Amino acid sequence: MDVKTINHLLAEGNIDRDDMWPRIAEMESKAHQYRFEFGLDELPTEPGLIIIRGPRQYGKSTWLDMNLRWSIHDFGKGSSYYLNGDEIGTTDGLIAEMKNIYAGYSRDAKVKRLFIDEITAVPDWEKAVKRIIDQGLFRDVLIITTGSKASDLRHGSEKLPGRKGKLPKNEYIFLPISYREFKFNSQNVHGDKSWIAYLLTGGSPIACNDICQFEQLPEYFIQLVRDWVVGELISSGRSRLSLTQLLRVIMNYGGKPVGFAKLAREGGLANNTVASGYIEQLSDLLSLLPSWPIETNKKTILMRKPCKFQFINLAVAIVFHPSALRHVHEFENLSPEIQGMFIEWLIAQEIWRQSVLSGQLEPERLSFWASKEHEIDFVTPDKKFIEVKRGRANPLEFSWFANIFPKDQLTVICSTPFHTKQITGMTIENFLLNAPTSLAYHETDTHE
Repeated sequence: MDVKTINHLLAEGNIDRDDMWPRIAEMESKAHQYRFEFGLDELPTEPGLIIIRGPRQYGKSTWLDMNLRWSIHDFGKGSSYYLNGDEIGTTDGLIAEMKNIYAGYSRDAKVKRLFIDEITAVPDWEKAVKRIIDQGLFRDVLIITTGSKASDLRHGSEKLPGRKGKLPKNEYIFLPISYREFKFNSQNVHGDKSWIAYLLTGGSPIACNDICQFEQLPEYFIQLVRDWVVGELISSGRSRLSLTQLLRVIMNYGGKPVGFAKLAREGGLANNTVASGYIEQLSDLLSLLPSWPIETNKKTILMRKPCKFQFINLAVAIVFHPSALRHVHEFENLSPEIQGMFIEWLIAQEIWRQSVLSGQLEPERLSFWASKEHEIDFVTPDKKFIEVKRGRANPLEFSWFANIFPKDQLTVICSTPFHTKQITGMTIENFLLNAPTSLAYHETDTHE
């Protein structure tokens, strides 16, 4: 159904049509239903601007459709309207569409909302919003936008000072579903290998459904993720071949530090500035982050030293990795070194996810600590130490930790749980299940 028809139906309050909500209908037809959690549990009733950024194929558009339907249900016909940035080519086109919609709001609507999906598909979208608001329109409307180009949303938001309303928070990152939500809804299909299935999906609801129902990743999901990442980089003037070569080098290094100059040289790029540009765009796509070493005493990051590169979207790692993983057993057949690399990326994704959910000011601030003798894989934005071990571990391996960091706690992800005064060993499963959540669960929900 086209946008014009949808808005006519919204003006009439006619929302009980399946053909109006194909994404919701598809979600409800799936064997497994997953709840979204990214810090915005309920839309505010006040006017302003909300910006939601996140990777494609993680449910942003479905979430938007659900909230659009709820808005009409709660506040009546003509209270909410919809636009799709993918169908609007220019800034002027967005301005014209917004003006047309503003004239259609019901006088009786106590709450007015405009939902704009994939607004970053419109070049200079922020100029359109600024011009509209400066003309006195939409000052009494809550505008909710989503987009997959994180940099466009962030930079666009920065260009709208004083025009985002008085909401306590304007910007949100749309997150992967949690492992707990995955396991709760999977009916324990994969048993004690559930965390591997979750790793393969990256927390995307589409992939989670298929790996639970058909026990493999769907090929269309793989292609969608690949097309999204490659398409974004090509549209910015970068090379598909350079991207794949760069990712191959990153994967070859795994959890080992590497400098940008070396990354460029081995990836066949002109220089470290070019390599940095690729990394920055992958970071803006919420796919990959550099993890910097920290100084021991002050725990400040050392950005002139080689860094690790951590995937915070496991789906992107799976899509571009040469092993072409689709099934749980294929992961189990990987070498211990490659398994360990994927596990470290899974922990990186979870650290980032929890940091975003808890409202950390710099959730993208991943770091690690290393000396000549020892290394800790992660120092989180809130200064927690996490070490990742694929197999067994015991506290005696880390007896040195208390001497260097006498006031800190260390969590060791391993297959042999233990607990001492400063060091806690826990399994991958327990680490993921212990993540804070605002969703309601019963004690037995996750089939522990």
